[in-house]
This record gives sequence, structure tokens and C-alpha cells, in this order.
Amino acid sequence: MTGHRVAVTGIGAVTPIGHAAAGLWAGVLANRSAVRAIDRFDPSPFPSRVAAQIDDFHPADHLDAKRARRLDRFSQLAVVAARMAAEDACWTRAPRDSERTGVWIGSALGGVAFGEEQHAAYVLGGVRRVAPTLATAVFGGAAASNVAIDQQLRGPAVGNANSCASGAMAIGQAAHAIRHGIVDAAIAGGAEAPLAPLTFGAFAMIGVLSTRNEDPATASRPFDIGRDGFVMGEGSAMLTLERWDLAEARGATILAEIAGFGASTDAHHLTAPLPSGEAAAAAVTTALADAGVGADAIGYVNAHASSTELNELAEARAFHLALGTRAASVPVSGTKGLYGHALGASGAIEAAITVLALHQGLLPGTCNLEVLDDRVDLTVLTEPQNATPVAALSTSFGFGGLNAALVILPAPR
Repeated sequence: MTGHRVAVTGIGAVTPIGHAAAGLWAGVLANRSAVRAIDRFDPSPFPSRVAAQIDDFHPADHLDAKRARRLDRFSQLAVVAARMAAEDACWTRAPRDSERTGVWIGSALGGVAFGEEQHAAYVLGGVRRVAPTLATAVFGGAAASNVAIDQQLRGPAVGNANSCASGAMAIGQAAHAIRHGIVDAAIAGGAEAPLAPLTFGAFAMIGVLSTRNEDPATASRPFDIGRDGFVMGEGSAMLTLERWDLAEARGATILAEIAGFGASTDAHHLTAPLPSGEAAAAAVTTALADAGVGADAIGYVNAHASSTELNELAEARAFHLALGTRAASVPVSGTKGLYGHALGASGAIEAAITVLALHQGLLPGTCNLEVLDDRVDLTVLTEPQNATPVAALSTSFGFGGLNAALVILPAPR
């Protein structure tokens, strides 16, 4: 690892299990699933009728009325999580060099749900019923642009759409930009608001969603032998990243260090992972090399663990390839049992949880894991475990065979 070290100095989150850093961590500790029957729309045409909704997010609590009206839910979630992260980092009291601060945000679907809503309005009432904000809401960079405007940041504002790996990609790319001197600080993470009928139904129709409709709270079951698909969720998580020396100089509380980032592509299939896990393992190996640490340093893995058999078996093989003999004994947790799979936001939510776990010295359990699928051959935690690993790994794997891995180090106490 060469260049500037990258400090995590703040966390913002709007998720089904809690908001801001404190709310997110409280939701992890409560270990209760937020998944329930969908009431956002009528899901009866679909085989899956459960999701992880955020029912206690009210834009007017965070944004002035005009701003709230001009932003769709996707950008609202991103802007509010970014504000929380900036506040957590005490950026509101520390002058920022706006030219040297950037924004990196990932999302699989961006404003597609708002586009769906506006199409319905068009069909019913013609073009006059369509919101004038449609064009600026649905493009992939909308969240990054809106966060930059809200925070008055004039460095790069980058939106990526690398499916379920996009939030982790954004954090990794932002960390590299800081390391190599492109910017001094960044807001980075992911946002997703996919809970609309056609958007949700598209995933239901290809058979990737859980149909455990009679018991929603147990539908998302990472690594469990009884899993039957992932549960769609919504949410946003953002990290404030800074050059370590500049964060220290301003007296910031440093929560953790983003030390390594790796990415790869399966080049295999749009929805199924490469069964061998080789490409996913390459992302992990690259992240380890980028961080300058060996596989033996990894003492915790926050796995992608989507609650789908194909993905989890491939992910387990990737860990065995990348971590070698250590893979079977390293503590692993899959936290999507709590908040479902928020697609492009998931990697950012899980990076935030990993940072908090290292900062608190407590590794999360895995909600709804009753009978471990022993084919994964991993030490999957069912209950929280006190530990302060030398290094942690957070992985994200998405449609298109897109893989991302982050190596995160605890801050010196």
C-alpha cells in the first residue's frame, strides 16, 4: 500500500433497522428482522410478497419542503444519509475545501421506481400529469449530483450502477482517489429505492426472491439450508472518508481505515455467479494486496450472503480460494437477514456495519440462521462475538458477475 492512508470519520444511514450510525448499530444489536408483508403497493400478482421497507423515514423531518418535493425517494435517501455522515464526522464544524472533496455513490437501479410511477401517471393523464423533475431524477448520477449540491462539494461527483456491488465499488473508488491525491476527502456509499410494482416484479418473475410469504420475518436466511431466495429492501449508507493525516490534524474521531479495495468480473452470466468462485476470489486477493496484508490478518468477514444458494456457495468457494486454510475458521456473518438486500446500497450498509463492528469490538451474528448449509464450510456466527480483528473483509457480488471487496482495519485505540 502506497500513498495517503484513508480514514473513516463518519457514518450516515437510512435503513429498515435504524437511522444514522447509532440507529444502524442498535438495529444490528437487536438482531430482529425488519422484513414484513409489502404494503407499499399490491404485491398479489407476484410469487414473492415480502420486503424490507423503511416505514419511519419522513423526508420532511430532514429536508425543507421545496427540496423534499424536488427529490425522488432514491435521492432523498442519499442526501439524508450523506447529511448524517457529514454531521457524524463533524464536517459541519470543520471547514471543507470543497474543490478537494468528492462524492462517490453507487446504485443498481437509481431512480427507476420514480420513473415507473411517472409512467403510470402518463398513461392515466398524459404528459401534463408527469412531474417536471422526471428527467433529473432517473439518470444514474442523480444521487451523487444531489449530494454534491446539498453539501456544496465541487470535487468529482461519480455515480456507478454496478448492480449489487455498486456501494462497495463507490467506497473503494473514493478511497483510491484519496490515496492517490485526487481529493482529500469524500462522501461515499450507496442508495437504493426499488420498491415499486414493476421494479420489484421484475426480480420476482425471474425467481430470485424468497416466497416465504407466510413468515416474512424469517424470509431472509443467509447461509441457512432452508433459504429460498433474497428479500428486496431499500436504504442508503454513506461514509465520510478523509486523508488520515488531515483527519488527525483537525482532531477527528477516526472510526476505521479503508485499507484495500479489489474488483473483478465473472464474465460468466448475467444472473448466476461463476460457480468456482475464482473471479470473486480474485477481487478479495486484490483487496488484500492493495491493503498490504496477508490472508492470515483477516479476523472477520461480513459476507455478501444474499440468502441464495448459488451465490452463497460460490462466495464460500471464493473465501477458500482467497484465504486458504484460514477460510474455515474466520468468523463470518451475513447481516442481510436483518434488512434484506438493498441491491446497490447493500455493500455500503455492510461496510458501515463492519466499521462499527471494528470500532465497538463486537462482531454481528447472522439473523435467521437455524441450520447452517454445511457445504459452505465456514464459521458463521449466529450470535454476536466480542473480538477486535487485525483486519476485516467486506464483500459484495452482483448481477453481471460484478465483484467488489474491501479490507477495513480498526483505528488504533
